[in-house]
Amino acid sequence: MIVLGAILLILGFVLHISILWTIGIILLVIGAVFWILGSTGRAVGGRKVWY
Repeated sequence: MIVLGAILLILGFVLHISILWTIGIILLVIGAVFWILGSTGRAVGGRKVWY
């Protein structure tokens, strides 16, 4: 999710499409939160490991 957010963020910046920029930021934040919660050993969505 972090990688997809970064790709959309870059595409939105290069192509000057604000919706891609916004979605990219949202995905980066959500991905970072999931990554932090997963690294602390806390279950996210009922699962401890996301594949």
